[in-house]
Amino acid sequence: MNYFKLFFLVTVFGFCLNINATEPFINTAKSSENIVLKEKNSNLSIFTNPGIDNGILRAVKNLQSDFQNVTGTQPSLVNQISPQQSSIIIVGTVGTQSVIDGLIKQKKIDGKSLVGKREKFIIQNVSNPFPGVSEAVVIAGSDKRGTIYGVYEMSKQIGVSPWYYWADVPVVKNENLYFKKGIYTDGEPAVEYRGIFLNDEEPSLGGWARATFGGFNSKFYEKVFELILRLKGNYVWPAMWGSAFYDDDLQNGVLANEMGIVMGTSHHEPMALAQQDWRRYIKKNNLPNVWDYAKNKKVLDEFWKSGIERSKSWEKLVTVGMRGDGDEAMEEGTNISLLEGIVKNQRRIIENVTGKKAEKTPQVWALYKEVQDYYDKGMKVPDDVTLLFCDDNWGNVRKLPDLSKPLHKGGYGMYYHFDYVGGPRNSKWINISPIQRIWEQMSLTYEHKVDKVWIVNVGDLKPMEFPISFFLDMAWNPKQFNSQNLLEYTEKWAAQQFGKTYSKDIARMINLYTKYNRRVTAEMLNSKTFSDNYNEFERVLNEYRALNVDAQRLYQQIPTEYKDAYFQLVLYPIDAMSNLYDMYYAQAQNVKLASEKNPEANAFADRVKKDFEYDVYLSDFYNNKISDGKWKHMMDQTHIGYTYWQQPDKNVMPAVTYVEDNARLKTKVFQEKDGYISIEAEDFARQNNSDRIHWEVIPDFGKTKSGVSTFPQNAYPKSDENIYLEYDVNFESKGEFEVQLFLAPTLNFNHNKGLRYEISFDGETPQIINFNGHYKGELGQWQAEHIIKSVTKHQILNPGKHSLRFRVLEPGIVLEKILINTGGLKPSYLGAPESNY
Repeated sequence: MNYFKLFFLVTVFGFCLNINATEPFINTAKSSENIVLKEKNSNLSIFTNPGIDNGILRAVKNLQSDFQNVTGTQPSLVNQISPQQSSIIIVGTVGTQSVIDGLIKQKKIDGKSLVGKREKFIIQNVSNPFPGVSEAVVIAGSDKRGTIYGVYEMSKQIGVSPWYYWADVPVVKNENLYFKKGIYTDGEPAVEYRGIFLNDEEPSLGGWARATFGGFNSKFYEKVFELILRLKGNYVWPAMWGSAFYDDDLQNGVLANEMGIVMGTSHHEPMALAQQDWRRYIKKNNLPNVWDYAKNKKVLDEFWKSGIERSKSWEKLVTVGMRGDGDEAMEEGTNISLLEGIVKNQRRIIENVTGKKAEKTPQVWALYKEVQDYYDKGMKVPDDVTLLFCDDNWGNVRKLPDLSKPLHKGGYGMYYHFDYVGGPRNSKWINISPIQRIWEQMSLTYEHKVDKVWIVNVGDLKPMEFPISFFLDMAWNPKQFNSQNLLEYTEKWAAQQFGKTYSKDIARMINLYTKYNRRVTAEMLNSKTFSDNYNEFERVLNEYRALNVDAQRLYQQIPTEYKDAYFQLVLYPIDAMSNLYDMYYAQAQNVKLASEKNPEANAFADRVKKDFEYDVYLSDFYNNKISDGKWKHMMDQTHIGYTYWQQPDKNVMPAVTYVEDNARLKTKVFQEKDGYISIEAEDFARQNNSDRIHWEVIPDFGKTKSGVSTFPQNAYPKSDENIYLEYDVNFESKGEFEVQLFLAPTLNFNHNKGLRYEISFDGETPQIINFNGHYKGELGQWQAEHIIKSVTKHQILNPGKHSLRFRVLEPGIVLEKILINTGGLKPSYLGAPESNY
């Protein structure tokens, strides 16, 4: 049952489990193995040296807030120690004349484990770090990002998910926190540059950013960068549809450099410049829009020089090379020597602006689409430039290094996709990336020595939360994963967001919905995708329906504080996609039945309309209802009504056909009144016959108007023959109602087996009733009254129009009348008179 769809509006506790190599070091129970971090009546201080790097200080202040959210008390931030301070966390970076260097000299920290390492942290307890301080917890980094990662590792382990902001994951509350004595680290990352590309970001992410922050400005990117650092990433390609990172907000570049984010630009935006920078540049300087180096070398060189000058003081990975304007292929006939000359001149610009050799500025050349062809035909770039291989935009890597030949000294990267705009259809709306596929392709990539850059196109960022976590965790340490532990990772990730109680159920649902979505994207799905052969469409529909039932059930059970996060991470992608399957299946049935001039096509047409309306409702609920309306516009992405590769301007309901015939025009809908509905048997809305069996009305049969039975009377319905009558009713109330069928007193003439019928409302699982199998030859009241009254009970959850189906399983059953007691039916010999319709 889809509770969310039904009602429309209708404490997990447990520690944040680590999903990487660092062992758990936070406990909530006091023991001899633990030291106190925070107790109800104790204070906690965080010590940093004066003048600490601003990016580290930002992380430390976030740690302060995280402790306050977890324990209810904010630690004090100090740079002087007094003996009165009870619990202390010391934060610092080796080689910065910090307290960490002093502790290394005192041999309280192993300097060899940090000095010369890249982005590594150590978290450990230290005895007597300062006079009068018996013990402290130290977070030490090999460099700036190493320290930041250590700080956020502490945040994660005390109970703050990296997704606390971006998916509204609740913070786990605990007054008492203890540190398990020991030394903890994740080591160094396997991949040097690990990050995401915000792309295809209109209308959803762009609309949300403008509504929330005023645009893709430093307030927006502060949230993005914090997320990336909490996930131990370090690299970002910024939003670029109509945006220019460095130009839109002059604080964007400053902020990235301060926080420790390495900025890049996309595969077709060279020299730290956005495509929009070019459009603004030529407009400002009144120059022709000629993105062609052979025709416009001087202007392009000056433009590229401006990009390096603007960003020369900031950490970045410079994209070199050139594609056509607007991420198009270069003009046909472009030669390799021209492209090599472009890279050579770009590197000369880098040297002139920075005053350093070009190899001192990290660079990457993206072999995207046709650019790979130039590489395959012999185009070369200098040894220090990283070669960025690409997938096919659908998560299948196109090219990897030939391990039998000397490797390129600048190393290799991979540009991967969770989101894509292009043929045969866009894939922008929802997560279609099971981690099994990501692992298989990225493991293949890593085993081929691609370990310099991993960058993934994540579209709007939401709803790609889960695969983003996996991609960045895998980039840190690909060797931690294998084919057998991927579901375990999913369970630990689910526990991190929702606690351990429901983690296995949620992991199973995430695992299945991503598997189902990978079969066919929402944008590619239509009424013709699946076949009638082998009941394929019905089977996949039922698989998704069953998954949705599970997701809806858990939504009802999960504590209130988790519902918003659960809706975003689990329920919405399941419910919304299940609804699309239902809608397209209904369209397929409508087309089929309409071609046969069958009036039942109309019910499926109505279902298409209802499912389309429910899709609108779900998007609106996501945008405006969850988390107090926090995610306005985030689900604006169109996904219904594609006619070619590009998205439609708005969702368009699939076309349906209504079949008009006299039988349908005469359909009666019986109205509840005075607590009951009464229907004469011949006044059915629909009948279903087969080639062998048909219904007939017997005028003046029985006690009131007539009787209805099947003929020929020696034809027994087969299992695949649906011989039924349907009656339409309109309830004003809801609840458990009694249905009384008045049947002719036919005996169990079939060797005392009895006569059976099925009865159900609205396609629910029918009840099978044997109304005379108990007869043993005796006379009874029902024979004397010339009627058998057969009674069933049914749950009606909503007022409004419903359909009652009566299906016979044997011949010889004669139906005379139907009474539905909704609370006011009174006893009478003939039964209440027929209701109005």
